[in-house]
Amino acid sequence: MATFGAISLLVALILAAYNLVVGGFALFAIERKWQLGIPPARLADTARRAGITTFFGVSAAMFAIYWLIFKDDFSVYYVLQHSNRALGFWYKLASLWAGQEGSLMLWAWLLAFYGFILRITHKADVKLHAYAGVILAAVQVFFLILITFVSHPFLPTPGIEPGQVIADGNGLNPLLQYWEMVIHPPMLYLGYVGFTIPFAFALGALMMRYPGEKWIKITRVWTLVTWIFLTVGIFLGMHWAYAVLGWGGYWGWDPVENASVMPWLAATAFFHSVMIQEKRGMLKSWNVWLIFTTFILSIIGTLLTRGGLVSSVHAFAQSAIGYWFAVFLGIVLLTCIVTYFLQHNHLRTDHHFESMVSRESSFLFNNLILLAASITILIGTLYPVISEAVVKQKVTLAGPYYKIVELPIGLALLFLTGVGPLLAWRSTSLKSIRRNFIAPLIAYWVTAIALIIWGMRPLNDLSDCFAWVDFSLAAAVIVAIISEFYRGANVIHKQSGKDIFSSAYELTARNTRRYGGYIAHLGIVLVFIGFAGTAFNKNIEQELNVGDKLELAPYTLVVTGATQDSNDNYDSEFVLLDVMKDGKKVFDITPEKRLYRASGEPQTMPSIHSTALWDLYVVFEGVNPDTGQPIIKAFLNPLVSWVWIGFLVVILGTGLALIPSRKPQAAAVRSAQ
Repeated sequence: MATFGAISLLVALILAAYNLVVGGFALFAIERKWQLGIPPARLADTARRAGITTFFGVSAAMFAIYWLIFKDDFSVYYVLQHSNRALGFWYKLASLWAGQEGSLMLWAWLLAFYGFILRITHKADVKLHAYAGVILAAVQVFFLILITFVSHPFLPTPGIEPGQVIADGNGLNPLLQYWEMVIHPPMLYLGYVGFTIPFAFALGALMMRYPGEKWIKITRVWTLVTWIFLTVGIFLGMHWAYAVLGWGGYWGWDPVENASVMPWLAATAFFHSVMIQEKRGMLKSWNVWLIFTTFILSIIGTLLTRGGLVSSVHAFAQSAIGYWFAVFLGIVLLTCIVTYFLQHNHLRTDHHFESMVSRESSFLFNNLILLAASITILIGTLYPVISEAVVKQKVTLAGPYYKIVELPIGLALLFLTGVGPLLAWRSTSLKSIRRNFIAPLIAYWVTAIALIIWGMRPLNDLSDCFAWVDFSLAAAVIVAIISEFYRGANVIHKQSGKDIFSSAYELTARNTRRYGGYIAHLGIVLVFIGFAGTAFNKNIEQELNVGDKLELAPYTLVVTGATQDSNDNYDSEFVLLDVMKDGKKVFDITPEKRLYRASGEPQTMPSIHSTALWDLYVVFEGVNPDTGQPIIKAFLNPLVSWVWIGFLVVILGTGLALIPSRKPQAAAVRSAQ
């Protein structure tokens, strides 16, 4: 089966190379109007079919690697390193992306799957799809070269004789043995790889001097769906870090966390900015470079982690694969620059900004802030590499750097989230500003004053200051979004006589893109409210014996005992604690410490009790060898639940924006007539 998998990869590489070379030649011949023995259009179609068949070649290799994993064939080194007999079904499934070779194979398969969909829908615009297909094939060839010749998943285990049976494998990394890690990496990869599609369309449209904004409309669904996948991946990664790593937080500015959020920020800027191009025909060059940047940041993220350039709990060991990614990144960047230089005249527009107080301007400022966030995160992530190259010493920029830089950027973004919907296209009148901004301003100052009365002191502490502004801005933005729904719903209410909630539903159904976007903005506000809670985190660490107490207002934790458990995969130790509030037991909590049998590695599993206001987060850090007493660390983390709720609302709003709008009944009748 390993031989079958290796041959399948080689066949897929040949097919992808055919798609690239023959498809590229056919398009060149069509542009030059060459007369060939075979019509160039027919030659291009054979290249498209080769691209379709590439998917089946990579799928055959995927089938082979999973066959080996589920059959516990440890004669293949990858299976030996990342699986074992006691591993459950879902974790065997996840072992594919536990290592570098399998991770790259998943990337190649998803790319082939996206390419399959693109090529079978080619009739939407045959020529543009042909260009996009060839560009996609170039990316596919790169990844297939990697897994066929550089980072091969079917290599035999060294030092074993033919027919020799290996007792067991090393097992899956304990950090990955959590349900979210079965979903999180594929979601991230669906996002990373998916951005190749709008990149291919944008580059192809520029190469062929494609007229109008049709390529944006074709790729809009691709971009939004891909963005949803990446958002879900980031959300699951944050929750996994919170539930498994045991440090009490959900975002630590780890290089791999940064690698996922950078293309997310650029893509967010892109699909806000394209609204201006669709509405006014402006920012054509800007939008092309935004999607180029999104794809390049996806590759940079892969270079940072898969190449082992930076230290991370997610990154693979340093290997020669980083040089391949660096070369590929250089080729991509050079191609984008040269193509833009040759074709940039095609992107000129006669339209210009008419006022700084307009929706176009708010979108542009939104773009600049999102890019500033992405660039500063990139600098912070690359700083260890830069410092080592310049001063021969690896210096890491930790939390304080991001706190100083990203918090003001985040607050500015939150501000524009509320301002944008209140501004009109082209120019906003003073009367409109007074009418639209008065309610959000009142909400801001009422909240700000109420927080000071409650006890917040923004002038005494930087964290309190940011939290104070965050909560006040969040209140203002929520009021602004609700006002937009109310104004539109009230018009429908007066016209139809429906109640205000039915009118709001009708309003949303008539313009799902706009009001789905508002719901997504509301989700972002809820996430920011959750982020602000970190300013009030509390934690305490203490050795406890049975009957000892740990105070963490408003709770008192009392150790009642300990217990053990085991299964074929790992042994567990639990500490049992009663949680008291006002002298009464309200619940119990049981943090866990695991020892995995195959790898011999320990793993901490925190126990978390969540409410709308705070999380009680308790970690069993092990036993003090000198005293024999368990060490308990407890955190009280305010408003964490609002981060998870906010992400769900973001995904709901973006999903709603994908649904086609329903025409008002009268308009539908006129359209039919």
